[in-house]
Amino acid sequence: MTQVTTVAGRGIPLQGDDIDTDRIIPARFLRCVTFDGLGEQVFADDRTQTQGRHPFDQSVYAGAKVLVVNRNFGCGSSREHAPQAIARWGIQALIGESFAEIFFGNCVAMGVPCVTASADVVSTLQAQITENPQREIRLDLDSLTVQCGDYEAVVTLAAGPRQMFLAGNWDACGQLVAQADAVRATVAQLPYVAWSHT
Repeated sequence: MTQVTTVAGRGIPLQGDDIDTDRIIPARFLRCVTFDGLGEQVFADDRTQTQGRHPFDQSVYAGAKVLVVNRNFGCGSSREHAPQAIARWGIQALIGESFAEIFFGNCVAMGVPCVTASADVVSTLQAQITENPQREIRLDLDSLTVQCGDYEAVVTLAAGPRQMFLAGNWDACGQLVAQADAVRATVAQLPYVAWSHT
């Protein structure tokens, strides 16, 4: 299991409130058997409508690791495809004013931190990234701060998810596999499991 204490890299600004999961990854892409290739289709319809002006189409943001968004990002359906598409594009962390609860939970389960900040902080970060797309953003989950050039601000992450990232136990499947012997020992003690195999 991997600890996530800091994420550092260039940023990408995506302005707008209430960007839902259908905009992040349109429903026609949900028929996939695996999540492979979803990164190429992230914001597919928005990108088509903006004819190359969408941040995810602009070469200056290629390779960005930190997505900076506004309010209620990831609302709509519970589809895991939305955070998967964002992560497979290359995003390793999100900073926003707020996140839809299920989207947030899906990101945590994938090891992608979503931290919140005030509207002023988000606006400043978006402006700084737009002004200089090569400027590095450094998100520190230990100190709960974000740095962008000379600018530093406080971010927020609930104690539970924060501890999961810092301890490296955000991966529920990884925890289960790591505790395989304890799981077998517990199963051996359950009479109804033993009975079902008789």
